[in-house]
Formats: sequence, structure tokens, C-alpha cells
Amino acid sequence: MLIDLSIRNFAIIDTLHVPFQPGLTVFTGETGAGKSIIIDAVNLIMGGRASADLIRTGAEEATVEAVFALPEGSPLGARLADAGIECDGELLVKRVVSRSGRNRVFVGGGLSTQAILADMARELVNIYGQHESQTLLRTDNHLTLLDGFGGLLPLRESYGALYADYRATLDQIRALEEGEREAARRLDLLSFQASEIREAALHPGEDADLERERGLLAHGEKLLFASQEAYAALYGDDGAVLDRLAEVKGKVAEIAGIDASLGPLMDSLADAAAQLEDAAMTLRDYSSRVEADPARLERVEERLDLIRRLKKKYAPTVEEIVAYGEEAAREMEHLENRERTRGELDAALERLRKELAAKGGELSAKRRAVAKELQKAMEREIHQLAMKHALFEVAFEEFSEPRATGLERAEFLFSPNPGEEPKPLTKIASGGELSRLMLALKQVHPESDVPTLVFDEVDTGIGGATSALVGEKLKRVSRGQQVLCITHLPQVAAFADHHYLVEKRVEGGRTATAVTPLEGEARVAEMARMLGGVTITDRTLEHAREMIAHGAGA
Repeated sequence: MLIDLSIRNFAIIDTLHVPFQPGLTVFTGETGAGKSIIIDAVNLIMGGRASADLIRTGAEEATVEAVFALPEGSPLGARLADAGIECDGELLVKRVVSRSGRNRVFVGGGLSTQAILADMARELVNIYGQHESQTLLRTDNHLTLLDGFGGLLPLRESYGALYADYRATLDQIRALEEGEREAARRLDLLSFQASEIREAALHPGEDADLERERGLLAHGEKLLFASQEAYAALYGDDGAVLDRLAEVKGKVAEIAGIDASLGPLMDSLADAAAQLEDAAMTLRDYSSRVEADPARLERVEERLDLIRRLKKKYAPTVEEIVAYGEEAAREMEHLENRERTRGELDAALERLRKELAAKGGELSAKRRAVAKELQKAMEREIHQLAMKHALFEVAFEEFSEPRATGLERAEFLFSPNPGEEPKPLTKIASGGELSRLMLALKQVHPESDVPTLVFDEVDTGIGGATSALVGEKLKRVSRGQQVLCITHLPQVAAFADHHYLVEKRVEGGRTATAVTPLEGEARVAEMARMLGGVTITDRTLEHAREMIAHGAGA
């Protein structure tokens, strides 16, 4: 709901601030006072086109700000939160129009774009009148309005879910068809890759083990000779280290027999002899295991070369190469099952096509029945709104293929004058007629997700009892949605919950539009002016009071 509107340097408005409340709000005033400028400002807030012509003479930029109250849990509030725009139940929208062309859009205090604002504004305000941002002027809305009137939206949603499955299955089949040649090439490649990796019979850590083995094999003779010579020096040769150490132990033993202080040294020499003997045995065993096998070295080199080639082609590690081969095998299985998959998809598509035809046929039949009801209800309402001979119809155009909304499109046709065939109302209805058509639609189908409705020109070309009926209908709509209405008829203004006077004032040699809330006798005076023109009598004032009282009780 719109709760606040501030305008600065816009057309002939210098500075203007208008608070709004729920219910029916009317704007009245002399012709040319600037009532339509308020609609222009709201249209700008809805993402309408900005022009430097809108800027007040002498100013460099014009600004329009609006504050909207968003009910808790509203879809728009959720979308704004997802976009990182916090509104805390209130949303600020601001447009700045500059002579330099640097126009700006602000949503929730942050910079935005005109396109985003226009998309979002459809959930905030609808204007019915001379502007193009209207529900009735978007033909795509006609089917939704028809379905809403007939209570067919649940059936349409059920059909839509079925259609989504149908489209997904159709897309899968088309993807299969388009990919047949590529799939064959892919299958050949995968077959080669999986076979190559499988035949390599790799195991984790194999490359590291082979690198170590290659190092040993490459230096086999050197390792053998060195280990044998080391063993001989310690144990096998005449005068080996252990023989000499035995001689040393004998000499030290003689000394220790005389001088007991060398007893610990004897223990150290015994430990050293034991350790050297262990080392000698280790070298003997090692030399017995060392291989100088050129044939084995060649096989290791070949294996390592194979692993290097596989790494270059598939993955940097043996483990990843194995995983690649497993994934290739899985993809091969999927591709080899394409024919079976295609058969299953064809069967599923045929089943979905039959279900869609049945569900769509049911929806179509109900739509045609509802269209007749809507036609009667709309003609009954518009005949009461000074369009006694107008005709309203719903035309259907069947699709060659099912679509997300059903098997057909709908368009509202309208004939305002007798003897004329109904034609698309988007092409022939005037602003005032569109406003009254929307008002009639709100009577026959009051539900709407848009919280604020603005009616401009709704009372063009009517008067008397018809204008009072328009006022009653606007009042009825305002019980469920906020309604703003510009009117020149007192019979309409009498039903207002809130009444504003729009007038021109000359201050400091400049003309400016002012908006004043009217209550009590001030409102009576404005109603009397609308009733009696220049000459206002006591009878006119009394008539104005009676009309206000009647409107308040409606």
C-alpha cells in the first residue's frame, strides 16, 4: 500500500508531500489544477519513462519519492530480501530526473535500474486510465484474469506442473537426438580410454615403488661390490676390523688385570665389537639380495614410461588415472543405454501427452463456460457505468502445441457503440473506458495481488445516477484494496474516505500546484463548488452535506 508521496520540482509542483491511508482517496480540483501531475508522478515511481520536460522551470532536477507498506510475508518482500534489499515492512522508491541526463533510480535506499523498478512496481500499483502500465492493456493478463474469475487457477497450476514434466521429457529426447553423432564419437573415445587404463592394471603408489626399484637396479653392481667390500673389511679379510678389535680387547684386558680403572673401557670395546659384528652381518645379507638385472631394469623403465604417458593424457597421479577410468566406464554404460533410455522417454512422453491433452481439454472446456459467465457479468456492470450498449467478449485462439498456460490464449474484446463488432480492447478502448472496464472487473472479480489501484478518467462522459454508482463501486473495491481516484464529479467524491483538493497557487510570481486534505466544512465547500460552480447557495451546501453523509454510510 502507498503510504507517502513526496514530489519536488516536478512539472508545476514546487514541493509537495501527500500522506495516504487505506480506503478510497479522491483528488478533486479545477481543470488544469494539476491533478494528472500526481498520476504522472506515480507512473514515474512505477518505472515509467523519465524526461527532462518533467522538470520544473528553473530547476536542474526533479525528484519523486514514495513509501510503500509491505505486508508481512509478501512475495515482493521475500524477493527484495533475496536481492539484499532490507525494507523492514516499508519500501522506499525514489526517482531523480536530471537535465544533464544522469537520471537515477533508488530502491530501498540503494541504486537500482528502471527495468528492475518497472518489474517490481507491477506488484505495488496498477494505474487505470491514460497510462500504458495497466493490467487490461497487457493481453497476457487476460487469461489469468479469466482463470481467476472462474476459480480455475488451481486446475491451471496442476496443468502447469504436468506441462513442466512434459517439456523436461521433450527436452531430454531432443538432447538425445541432437547428440547421436557426438555420442558415437564420445563412446569410441571413452572405450579406448577405459580399455587403455584397464589394461594398464595400475595400483595406488605403484609409480613411487617403481622409482625406488629403478634406482636400486641402475646401481646394482656398485651396491653389490661396495657391500661385499665393506663386509670383508669388517669381518672377512685377514686383518679385518673385528680381528684387530679383538687384539685391542686382549691388550686392554691385560692392563685391566693390573689396573681395574680400565674395566669400563673393556665394556665399551665389547659393545663396539657386538655392533660391528651386527653391521657386518647386515652387509652380508644385503649383498646377497642385491640384483644386477638389466632385463628387470628394462621392464621397470617400460612400466614407468607407460605411467608417465597415462599421467600426461589423463591425470597427474596414478590414483586419479584409475578414477578417470572408472568414470569413463560409467559414462560408457550410460551412452550404451541410450536406446533403452530413448524408449523409456518416448513412452513417458506419450503418457504425458495424453495426460496433458486430457487436463488441457478439461481446462479449455471450463474456460469457455467461464468466459460466458464473465461476459454476462461484465456487460451487466458496464451497462450500469454509462456504456449501455457496450459489448464484452472473450475470444480464444487455440495453440498448435500445448503451452505452459494451456491449449489456448484468451483476449478480451470490446465494442463501446451499438452496431460495431467487438474488437481487441487494447486497440479501441479509451482511457476512461479502460478505467470503467477495470472497475467493472473489480466488481465481478475483486481478488487481486496488487495493493494499490489508481483510477484516472473513470468518470469521463458520465453523470447523474451513473456517477453515483461509480462512486459506490469504487468504495466497494476500496474495502479490499487501496484506491486512489481523480474525479471531477461530486457524486464520486462523496464516497471518499479521504478527500484532497488540488489547486494552483501563485506565490512570488510563480505558479505551483498545492494539495490540501479536506475535512468538515472545507470538504463541504469543495463538494458544493463541484455541484454549483461559481454560485454556491445554502441549498447547494446542504446538498453537499447530504451527499457526504450518504457516501459515508455506503
